[in-house]
Amino acid sequence: MDKLEFEPPTLSESGGIRYLHFGTEWIQGAMRSSRPSELVLDYTQQMMAWLLFLEPKRSDTLGILGLGAGSLLRFSLRHMPCSAETVEWNPQVTAACRAWFRLPGSDRSTITHADAGEWVLDADNHGRFIALMVDLYDASAQGPVRDSEDFYQGCYHALADAGVMTVNLFGYHDSYARNLANIKAAFQGRVLELPEDEAGNRIVLGLKGPLLRIPVAQFIDRAEQVERKYGLPAVRWARALLQGRGGARSATF
Repeated sequence: MDKLEFEPPTLSESGGIRYLHFGTEWIQGAMRSSRPSELVLDYTQQMMAWLLFLEPKRSDTLGILGLGAGSLLRFSLRHMPCSAETVEWNPQVTAACRAWFRLPGSDRSTITHADAGEWVLDADNHGRFIALMVDLYDASAQGPVRDSEDFYQGCYHALADAGVMTVNLFGYHDSYARNLANIKAAFQGRVLELPEDEAGNRIVLGLKGPLLRIPVAQFIDRAEQVERKYGLPAVRWARALLQGRGGARSATF
């Protein structure tokens, strides 16, 4: 598997928001200085869409592939009782998060510096995670740097018996169709797509575990609970996932 080059992180600020870059104009993460645990970017909020299907417990572990500005980790540690294990290729990114982005120190948080493509293939990491949030981009930010069927198969195996992967893709980029096909192959077709946001990000979910047949009213109720508890626009996500189901009273995921 090819190796990635370390890219030195850079910083910008505007309107009370601090942004992470890799020496280009592309935003790799963000933090609102007055509310560091808030998920500023729409796509980072959508990466939490797995909460529509699972409620984390203290005994659970989240997996985060790609630290970025630490947004997903800060939010998870602030709002959830579970542990989190983050895989970040570039130690300079971790150092920047500690210096600039208030990366929290917690006995519930582990950061491993490794190639996520190799990490998901390690049998020691299989069956461990209630959710896996995958956001792997380099300085060009034009498509994930890990996108093969083998990689997504590794993500599938890293999930517990019932788990959900969310992955950040670019809907307008030519890498989208390839990634989507590889995710569908790895997750036996149990794949959901959220609408593309204004920045072009499109979050895809891969589900593992027993097939879910949920009354629509119950699914919306769960989304309302997520919205109240976590302050995320979960009802909008739920309605988007239910679109095109012909007014059925139940949905199968």
